[in-house]
Parts: sequence; C-alpha cells; structure tokens
Amino acid sequence: MADEAQPPNGTDVVDKMTVEVAEMALDAKEAAGKEAASGQPGAAEPAKPSDKETNGSATPANKPVCSAAFKEQFKAFSKFGDTKSDGKHLTLSQSDKWMKQAKVIDKKITTTDTGIHFKKLKSMKLTYEDYNKFLDDLAKTKKVELDEIKNKMANCGAPGVHNATPGKAAETVARLTDTSKYTGSHKQRFDETGKGKGIAGRKDMVDQSGYVSGYGHKNTYDKTH
Repeated sequence: MADEAQPPNGTDVVDKMTVEVAEMALDAKEAAGKEAASGQPGAAEPAKPSDKETNGSATPANKPVCSAAFKEQFKAFSKFGDTKSDGKHLTLSQSDKWMKQAKVIDKKITTTDTGIHFKKLKSMKLTYEDYNKFLDDLAKTKKVELDEIKNKMANCGAPGVHNATPGKAAETVARLTDTSKYTGSHKQRFDETGKGKGIAGRKDMVDQSGYVSGYGHKNTYDKTH
C-alpha cells in the first residue's frame, strides 16, 4: 500500500514564505536599478548638494544691472572733456577714465588690456552697442563677471567725481590758505591780519611822498607842531 502523503510540516511552510518574500524584495530592487539606469520617470535621483554644501555658504545672485543708468553714464562720459560730443560715441581715453573712476581698472584689468580689446573693434570711437561688445570680450578674457563690471560703472557717480575724504580735504585747504605760514615773497603779499595788499604786495611801488626812502618819521610833523 502506497504511503499516504504526509501533511506539510509547519516549519517548512514558514521557510517557504520567507524565501518567497526575499525573492520579491530582490526582484523589486533589480527593477528599481534598471529604471534608474534607463532614466525613466520614477527612478530615484541622487540628491544634489546645495550651495552651502559645495561652497561653504550660499552664493548670492548677481545684482541685476540697471541698463538705463549704465546708458546714461555712457552718454555722460562720452561728453567728458569733449564739449562737441553728441553722447553717442566713446573714445578709449574716456573709457579708461570711466573705468578708473569705477575702480574697474586695477591689478587684474589694466589700461593695456583695455587698449588691446578696444582696438579689436577697429574704431577710434565706439557706439553704445559696440562698447557693450568690448566689455563682454574684456570680461571673458579676464574671467571677470560682466554684470560686476557694469554695476560698478553704472554707480560710480558723475564724471570727475571722486570719493575724497572731506576731513582730509578741509585740512589741506586750511593749510594752504594759512597766510601766517607763508615765507619769502609770498609773505609780502599779505598784511599782519592776512588781508591781501593787492598790487602793492606784488610789485615794488615808487614812493612819491617826497620823503627819503627809509625815513622813520613820515607823516608825523603835523602831529608834533
């Protein structure tokens, strides 16, 4: 008589379920790996490091350039030193003055650099459009942010205006106008109070009073008689 089938052991059932769960988990892991490799939606993307993680601090966005202010400065400096200028063209000399006042020309960018890039446009005077090309080329070559250059130039003030320290300027003016410290011929131009003597302080005037030169009792006769 054939042996009757024995009922499965409880332990065997548990082991079989454990194997099936493990196989399902393995299949799911392999499927996820294939999706990530193929770039399909649903694939897990690696987290991108933030600016703080890469640079140590957040990188602020560049301040946007005010095109209107920059263009007005272009017009102002194109007339600087040239009363006949129409404000539409800028020379290399005017550009260098503008850049020096804006502190764009420094150790990194020199007048040699500006001269080389300015002459690439093959013109003695540049229009506003060509001047922007000049700045763009200069910034790329010197590896400086174009917006940084333009912001400095747009906010450097009117042509010829420099941020001098008022205290030092006042001290210099006071020292140069203190007549008590004058010597030599300059001292003879002022009296004891600091008032200018006019032409008498600049030229030797002929004494026409009738007295001998150097006489010490001039104009005292009527007072004693």
